[in-house]
Amino acid sequence: MTKKNSYTAIRLIPIGLISCLFIVLLNSCAIQPKAWSPPKKPKFEGKLALNERLSNASPIHLLGYYGAEEFVVDNVGNIYCGVHKGEKDFSSGAILKITPDDMVEEFLVTDNWVTGMQFDKTGTLIALMNDVGLVKIHPDKSIDTLLTTTPNGRQIRMGTGLKIASDGTIYFVNMSSTNMTSWKYVNKLILEMKPTGGVYSFNPKSKVTTTISEGNYFGNGLEISKNEDFILVSETSKYRILKYWIKGEKRGQSEAFMNNLAGFPNNISKSHSGNYWIGFTTKRNDQLDKIHPKVRMKKIVYGLPSFVQPKPEKFGMVVEVSEEGEILQSLFDSKGKVVTEAGAVVEHNGFLYLGGDIVSYVSKSKL
Repeated sequence: MTKKNSYTAIRLIPIGLISCLFIVLLNSCAIQPKAWSPPKKPKFEGKLALNERLSNASPIHLLGYYGAEEFVVDNVGNIYCGVHKGEKDFSSGAILKITPDDMVEEFLVTDNWVTGMQFDKTGTLIALMNDVGLVKIHPDKSIDTLLTTTPNGRQIRMGTGLKIASDGTIYFVNMSSTNMTSWKYVNKLILEMKPTGGVYSFNPKSKVTTTISEGNYFGNGLEISKNEDFILVSETSKYRILKYWIKGEKRGQSEAFMNNLAGFPNNISKSHSGNYWIGFTTKRNDQLDKIHPKVRMKKIVYGLPSFVQPKPEKFGMVVEVSEEGEILQSLFDSKGKVVTEAGAVVEHNGFLYLGGDIVSYVSKSKL
Protein backbone atom coordinates (compact mmCIF):
# COMPACT_ATOMS: atom_id res chain seq x y z
CA MET A 1 0.00 0.00 0.00
CA THR A 2 1.35 3.44 -0.91
CA LYS A 3 1.68 6.19 1.68
CA LYS A 4 -1.16 8.08 0.00
CA ASN A 5 -3.53 5.09 0.10
CA SER A 6 -2.53 4.34 3.70
CA TYR A 7 -3.29 7.91 4.72
CA THR A 8 -6.65 7.78 2.95
CA ALA A 9 -7.56 4.54 4.72
CA ILE A 10 -6.65 6.01 8.12
CA ARG A 11 -8.83 9.04 7.41
CA LEU A 12 -11.78 6.79 6.46
CA ILE A 13 -11.71 4.85 9.75
CA PRO A 14 -13.15 7.62 11.94
CA ILE A 15 -15.65 8.50 9.21
CA GLY A 16 -16.87 4.91 9.25
CA LEU A 17 -17.12 4.90 13.02
CA ILE A 18 -18.99 8.19 13.01
CA SER A 19 -21.41 6.82 10.41
CA CYS A 20 -22.04 3.70 12.52
CA LEU A 21 -22.62 5.79 15.63
CA PHE A 22 -25.00 8.03 13.72
CA ILE A 23 -27.02 5.03 12.53
CA VAL A 24 -27.17 3.60 16.08
CA LEU A 25 -28.33 6.95 17.48
CA LEU A 26 -30.88 7.36 14.70
CA ASN A 27 -32.32 3.88 15.26
CA SER A 28 -32.38 4.40 19.02
CA CYS A 29 -34.76 7.33 18.52
CA ALA A 30 -37.40 4.86 17.29
CA ILE A 31 -37.89 3.46 20.78
CA GLN A 32 -39.09 5.15 23.96
CA PRO A 33 -38.58 2.49 26.64
CA LYS A 34 -39.69 2.48 30.24
CA ALA A 35 -37.48 1.37 33.13
CA TRP A 36 -38.46 -1.88 34.81
CA SER A 37 -36.75 -3.92 37.51
CA PRO A 38 -37.48 -7.63 36.96
CA PRO A 39 -37.72 -9.92 40.00
CA LYS A 40 -34.86 -12.32 40.56
CA LYS A 41 -35.44 -15.23 38.23
CA PRO A 42 -36.28 -18.63 39.73
CA LYS A 43 -33.81 -21.49 39.59
CA PHE A 44 -34.32 -24.60 37.52
CA GLU A 45 -34.98 -26.90 40.45
CA GLY A 46 -37.79 -28.98 41.92
CA LYS A 47 -40.59 -29.34 39.36
CA LEU A 48 -38.52 -27.02 37.14
CA ALA A 49 -35.38 -29.18 37.27
CA LEU A 50 -33.76 -29.39 33.84
CA ASN A 51 -34.29 -32.60 31.88
CA GLU A 52 -34.12 -33.60 28.24
CA ARG A 53 -37.64 -34.98 27.87
CA LEU A 54 -38.17 -33.05 24.63
CA SER A 55 -35.06 -34.53 23.06
CA ASN A 56 -37.15 -37.40 21.68
CA ALA A 57 -38.98 -34.97 19.39
CA SER A 58 -39.01 -35.44 15.64
CA PRO A 59 -39.33 -32.57 13.15
CA ILE A 60 -42.25 -32.06 10.78
CA HIS A 61 -40.98 -29.64 8.16
CA LEU A 62 -43.21 -26.83 6.99
CA LEU A 63 -42.73 -26.63 3.21
CA GLY A 64 -40.17 -23.86 3.59
CA TYR A 65 -42.36 -21.73 5.84
CA TYR A 66 -41.55 -20.58 9.39
CA GLY A 67 -43.35 -19.74 12.61
CA ALA A 68 -45.97 -22.39 13.35
CA GLU A 69 -48.39 -20.52 15.60
CA GLU A 70 -51.58 -21.41 17.53
CA PHE A 71 -52.32 -25.02 16.63
CA VAL A 72 -55.90 -26.18 16.25
CA VAL A 73 -57.18 -29.74 15.62
CA ASP A 74 -60.23 -30.58 13.51
CA ASN A 75 -62.70 -33.40 14.20
CA VAL A 76 -60.77 -35.95 12.10
CA GLY A 77 -57.36 -35.28 13.65
CA ASN A 78 -55.78 -32.83 11.23
CA ILE A 79 -53.69 -30.09 12.87
CA TYR A 80 -53.65 -26.55 11.47
CA CYS A 81 -51.23 -23.71 12.11
CA GLY A 82 -50.41 -20.29 10.70
CA VAL A 83 -46.92 -19.72 9.25
CA HIS A 84 -44.98 -16.86 7.67
CA LYS A 85 -42.84 -16.96 4.54
CA GLY A 86 -39.34 -16.29 5.89
CA GLU A 87 -37.30 -16.62 9.06
CA LYS A 88 -37.09 -12.83 9.41
CA ASP A 89 -40.15 -11.92 7.40
CA PHE A 90 -43.44 -11.99 9.32
CA SER A 91 -45.59 -10.72 6.46
CA SER A 92 -47.29 -13.12 4.04
CA GLY A 93 -47.57 -16.84 4.64
CA ALA A 94 -50.10 -19.65 4.80
CA ILE A 95 -52.31 -21.84 6.93
CA LEU A 96 -50.86 -25.34 6.83
CA LYS A 97 -52.61 -28.65 7.50
CA ILE A 98 -50.70 -31.51 9.14
CA THR A 99 -52.47 -34.80 8.54
CA PRO A 100 -52.59 -37.65 11.11
CA ASP A 101 -49.67 -39.32 9.28
CA ASP A 102 -47.63 -36.09 9.54
CA MET A 103 -47.96 -35.04 5.92
CA VAL A 104 -48.00 -31.27 5.44
CA GLU A 105 -50.00 -29.38 2.84
CA GLU A 106 -51.06 -25.81 2.17
CA PHE A 107 -54.63 -25.29 3.35
CA LEU A 108 -54.67 -21.62 2.39
CA VAL A 109 -52.00 -19.21 1.14
CA THR A 110 -52.43 -15.86 2.91
CA ASP A 111 -51.25 -12.31 2.36
CA ASN A 112 -50.53 -12.00 6.09
CA TRP A 113 -49.31 -14.22 8.92
CA VAL A 114 -52.19 -15.93 10.75
CA THR A 115 -51.34 -15.85 14.46
CA GLY A 116 -54.44 -17.39 16.01
CA MET A 117 -57.28 -19.68 14.92
CA GLN A 118 -60.08 -21.91 16.15
CA PHE A 119 -62.99 -23.76 14.57
CA ASP A 120 -66.45 -22.60 15.61
CA LYS A 121 -69.41 -24.95 16.12
CA THR A 122 -70.21 -24.93 12.40
CA GLY A 123 -66.68 -26.01 11.48
CA THR A 124 -65.80 -22.59 10.11
CA LEU A 125 -62.29 -21.41 10.86
CA ILE A 126 -62.12 -18.14 12.82
CA ALA A 127 -58.66 -16.56 12.67
CA LEU A 128 -56.53 -13.57 13.60
CA MET A 129 -54.63 -12.26 10.61
CA ASN A 130 -51.64 -9.99 11.11
CA ASP A 131 -52.35 -6.40 9.98
CA VAL A 132 -55.99 -7.27 9.20
CA GLY A 133 -57.80 -8.34 12.37
CA LEU A 134 -60.40 -11.00 13.15
CA VAL A 135 -61.56 -12.94 10.08
CA LYS A 136 -63.83 -15.84 9.13
CA ILE A 137 -62.49 -18.40 6.66
CA HIS A 138 -65.30 -20.27 4.95
CA PRO A 139 -65.04 -23.88 3.72
CA ASP A 140 -64.62 -22.57 0.14
CA LYS A 141 -61.56 -20.60 1.42
CA SER A 142 -63.26 -17.23 0.99
CA ILE A 143 -62.53 -14.76 3.78
CA ASP A 144 -64.80 -12.29 5.56
CA THR A 145 -63.40 -9.66 7.90
CA LEU A 146 -65.26 -9.59 11.22
CA LEU A 147 -63.32 -6.99 13.20
CA THR A 148 -60.42 -4.62 12.51
CA THR A 149 -60.28 -2.38 15.59
CA THR A 150 -60.73 -2.60 19.35
CA PRO A 151 -63.45 -0.57 21.13
CA ASN A 152 -60.97 2.27 21.72
CA GLY A 153 -60.22 2.47 18.00
CA ARG A 154 -56.83 0.76 17.96
CA GLN A 155 -55.97 -1.37 14.96
CA ILE A 156 -55.70 -5.11 15.55
CA ARG A 157 -52.29 -5.36 13.92
CA MET A 158 -51.15 -8.55 15.60
CA GLY A 159 -53.86 -10.46 17.39
CA THR A 160 -53.07 -13.72 19.13
CA GLY A 161 -54.39 -16.33 21.57
CA LEU A 162 -57.79 -16.80 19.92
CA LYS A 163 -60.20 -19.13 21.75
CA ILE A 164 -63.96 -19.67 21.33
CA ALA A 165 -66.28 -20.37 24.27
CA SER A 166 -69.19 -22.82 24.12
CA ASP A 167 -71.66 -19.95 23.60
CA GLY A 168 -69.70 -18.78 20.53
CA THR A 169 -68.00 -15.80 22.18
CA ILE A 170 -64.54 -15.22 20.70
CA TYR A 171 -61.75 -14.22 23.08
CA PHE A 172 -58.45 -12.85 21.84
CA VAL A 173 -55.45 -10.66 22.63
CA ASN A 174 -54.32 -7.64 20.62
CA MET A 175 -50.57 -7.90 21.09
CA SER A 176 -49.81 -4.72 19.20
CA SER A 177 -51.39 -1.92 17.20
CA THR A 178 -48.15 -1.65 15.23
CA ASN A 179 -47.55 -3.77 12.15
CA MET A 180 -44.99 -6.34 13.32
CA THR A 181 -43.34 -7.53 10.11
CA SER A 182 -40.06 -8.79 11.55
CA TRP A 183 -38.30 -9.90 14.74
CA LYS A 184 -37.05 -6.33 15.28
CA TYR A 185 -40.57 -5.24 16.21
CA VAL A 186 -40.76 -8.03 18.78
CA ASN A 187 -37.51 -6.75 20.31
CA LYS A 188 -39.02 -3.28 20.44
CA LEU A 189 -42.09 -4.56 22.28
CA ILE A 190 -39.92 -6.34 24.85
CA LEU A 191 -37.48 -3.47 25.40
CA GLU A 192 -40.07 -0.69 25.58
CA MET A 193 -41.95 -2.41 28.40
CA LYS A 194 -45.15 -0.49 27.77
CA PRO A 195 -48.71 -1.72 28.43
CA THR A 196 -49.89 -1.33 24.84
CA GLY A 197 -51.76 -4.63 24.46
CA GLY A 198 -55.29 -5.59 25.40
CA VAL A 199 -57.72 -8.48 25.87
CA TYR A 200 -61.13 -8.53 24.21
CA SER A 201 -64.19 -10.61 23.45
CA PHE A 202 -66.31 -10.51 20.30
CA ASN A 203 -69.90 -11.72 20.04
CA PRO A 204 -70.39 -12.92 16.44
CA LYS A 205 -74.19 -12.68 16.74
CA SER A 206 -74.50 -9.14 18.11
CA LYS A 207 -71.18 -7.98 16.54
CA VAL A 208 -70.35 -6.35 19.89
CA THR A 209 -66.74 -6.17 21.06
CA THR A 210 -66.11 -5.99 24.80
CA THR A 211 -62.91 -4.83 26.47
CA ILE A 212 -61.71 -7.23 29.17
CA SER A 213 -58.37 -5.54 29.77
CA GLU A 214 -56.38 -2.62 28.42
CA GLY A 215 -52.76 -2.07 29.25
CA ASN A 216 -51.17 -5.51 28.87
CA TYR A 217 -47.42 -5.97 28.58
CA PHE A 218 -46.83 -8.02 25.43
CA GLY A 219 -50.12 -9.88 25.86
CA ASN A 220 -49.74 -13.16 24.00
CA GLY A 221 -51.33 -16.56 24.67
CA LEU A 222 -54.90 -17.03 25.93
CA GLU A 223 -56.93 -19.99 27.19
CA ILE A 224 -60.45 -20.39 28.61
CA SER A 225 -60.85 -22.32 31.86
CA LYS A 226 -62.61 -25.70 31.96
CA ASN A 227 -65.72 -24.15 33.53
CA GLU A 228 -65.45 -21.06 31.34
CA ASP A 229 -65.48 -18.78 34.37
CA PHE A 230 -62.05 -17.22 33.72
CA ILE A 231 -59.44 -16.82 31.01
CA LEU A 232 -55.67 -16.97 31.29
CA VAL A 233 -53.46 -14.51 29.41
CA SER A 234 -49.68 -14.64 29.16
CA GLU A 235 -47.66 -11.42 29.36
CA THR A 236 -44.47 -12.47 27.64
CA SER A 237 -42.24 -9.53 28.53
CA LYS A 238 -43.25 -9.56 32.22
CA TYR A 239 -42.71 -13.31 32.66
CA ARG A 240 -46.22 -13.90 34.03
CA ILE A 241 -49.72 -15.29 33.45
CA LEU A 242 -52.79 -13.25 34.44
CA LYS A 243 -56.28 -14.50 35.26
CA TYR A 244 -59.41 -12.58 34.21
CA TRP A 245 -62.76 -13.63 35.64
CA ILE A 246 -65.51 -13.59 33.01
CA LYS A 247 -68.34 -15.22 34.99
CA GLY A 248 -69.56 -15.57 38.57
CA GLU A 249 -69.12 -13.35 41.61
CA LYS A 250 -65.62 -12.28 40.56
CA ARG A 251 -66.62 -11.27 37.05
CA GLY A 252 -64.64 -8.24 35.93
CA GLN A 253 -61.84 -8.86 38.42
CA SER A 254 -58.29 -9.93 37.60
CA GLU A 255 -55.36 -11.39 39.49
CA ALA A 256 -51.95 -12.96 38.96
CA PHE A 257 -52.13 -16.65 38.06
CA MET A 258 -48.35 -17.21 37.85
CA ASN A 259 -45.61 -14.65 38.54
CA ASN A 260 -41.87 -14.52 37.93
CA LEU A 261 -41.64 -17.37 35.44
CA ALA A 262 -38.30 -18.81 34.35
CA GLY A 263 -38.83 -17.95 30.70
CA PHE A 264 -40.87 -15.96 28.17
CA PRO A 265 -44.40 -17.47 28.28
CA ASN A 266 -46.15 -17.66 24.95
CA ASN A 267 -49.16 -19.77 24.00
CA ILE A 268 -51.42 -21.60 26.48
CA SER A 269 -53.54 -24.66 25.71
CA LYS A 270 -55.50 -27.25 27.66
CA SER A 271 -53.91 -30.60 28.43
CA HIS A 272 -55.96 -33.79 28.11
CA SER A 273 -55.84 -34.18 31.90
CA GLY A 274 -57.72 -30.89 32.32
CA ASN A 275 -54.69 -28.77 33.16
CA TYR A 276 -52.78 -26.27 31.02
CA TRP A 277 -49.72 -26.45 28.83
CA ILE A 278 -47.64 -23.27 28.69
CA GLY A 279 -45.20 -22.96 25.84
CA PHE A 280 -42.12 -20.78 26.25
CA THR A 281 -40.26 -18.90 23.53
CA THR A 282 -37.00 -19.28 25.47
CA LYS A 283 -35.60 -18.95 28.98
CA ARG A 284 -34.88 -15.66 30.75
CA ASN A 285 -31.81 -13.72 29.65
CA ASP A 286 -29.55 -12.31 32.38
CA GLN A 287 -28.28 -9.49 30.18
CA LEU A 288 -31.80 -8.40 29.29
CA ASP A 289 -32.88 -8.41 32.95
CA LYS A 290 -29.83 -6.27 33.81
CA ILE A 291 -30.55 -3.56 31.23
CA HIS A 292 -34.32 -3.35 31.84
CA PRO A 293 -33.90 -0.67 34.56
CA LYS A 294 -31.58 1.35 32.26
CA VAL A 295 -33.53 3.34 29.69
CA ARG A 296 -30.52 4.70 27.80
CA MET A 297 -28.91 1.28 27.54
CA LYS A 298 -32.11 -0.19 26.10
CA LYS A 299 -32.19 2.57 23.47
CA ILE A 300 -28.58 1.82 22.49
CA VAL A 301 -29.23 -1.92 22.25
CA TYR A 302 -32.24 -1.34 20.03
CA GLY A 303 -30.22 1.04 17.87
CA LEU A 304 -27.61 -1.60 17.07
CA PRO A 305 -27.75 -3.28 13.66
CA SER A 306 -30.02 -6.33 13.72
CA PHE A 307 -27.15 -8.75 13.11
CA VAL A 308 -25.48 -7.76 16.41
CA GLN A 309 -28.62 -7.44 18.50
CA PRO A 310 -29.18 -10.16 21.14
CA LYS A 311 -31.01 -13.19 19.72
CA PRO A 312 -33.30 -15.58 21.62
CA GLU A 313 -31.31 -18.50 23.00
CA LYS A 314 -32.22 -21.92 21.62
CA PHE A 315 -34.02 -23.51 24.54
CA GLY A 316 -37.04 -25.82 24.45
CA MET A 317 -39.33 -25.44 27.46
CA VAL A 318 -42.91 -26.50 28.15
CA VAL A 319 -44.65 -26.55 31.54
CA GLU A 320 -47.90 -28.23 32.60
CA VAL A 321 -49.75 -26.40 35.38
CA SER A 322 -52.95 -26.97 37.34
CA GLU A 323 -55.99 -24.68 37.48
CA GLU A 324 -54.44 -23.20 40.62
CA GLY A 325 -51.19 -22.33 38.85
CA GLU A 326 -49.14 -25.14 40.42
CA ILE A 327 -46.36 -26.52 38.22
CA LEU A 328 -47.02 -30.23 37.71
CA GLN A 329 -44.25 -31.13 35.29
CA SER A 330 -41.69 -29.49 33.02
CA LEU A 331 -40.23 -30.70 29.74
CA PHE A 332 -37.00 -29.37 28.29
CA ASP A 333 -34.54 -29.49 25.45
CA SER A 334 -32.04 -27.39 27.39
CA LYS A 335 -29.50 -27.19 24.55
CA GLY A 336 -32.09 -26.53 21.89
CA LYS A 337 -30.75 -29.40 19.80
CA VAL A 338 -34.16 -30.52 18.55
CA VAL A 339 -36.73 -28.16 20.08
CA THR A 340 -35.12 -24.74 19.64
CA GLU A 341 -38.31 -22.94 20.66
CA ALA A 342 -41.65 -24.10 22.07
CA GLY A 343 -43.83 -21.00 21.99
CA ALA A 344 -46.80 -22.81 20.45
CA VAL A 345 -48.05 -26.05 22.02
CA VAL A 346 -50.93 -28.48 21.61
CA GLU A 347 -51.48 -31.99 22.95
CA HIS A 348 -52.94 -34.54 20.53
CA ASN A 349 -53.09 -38.34 20.61
CA GLY A 350 -50.35 -38.72 23.20
CA PHE A 351 -47.96 -36.27 21.58
CA LEU A 352 -47.05 -32.64 22.06
CA TYR A 353 -46.79 -30.57 18.90
CA LEU A 354 -44.49 -27.58 19.37
CA GLY A 355 -43.83 -24.55 17.18
CA GLY A 356 -41.92 -21.29 17.34
CA ASP A 357 -41.90 -17.88 15.70
CA ILE A 358 -38.63 -18.39 13.78
CA VAL A 359 -38.57 -22.20 13.45
CA SER A 360 -39.04 -23.96 10.08
CA TYR A 361 -40.59 -27.11 11.50
CA VAL A 362 -42.99 -28.43 14.11
CA SER A 363 -41.50 -30.64 16.84
CA LYS A 364 -43.55 -33.74 17.66
CA SER A 365 -42.70 -35.10 21.10
CA LYS A 366 -44.19 -38.28 22.62
CA LEU A 367 -45.51 -37.85 26.14
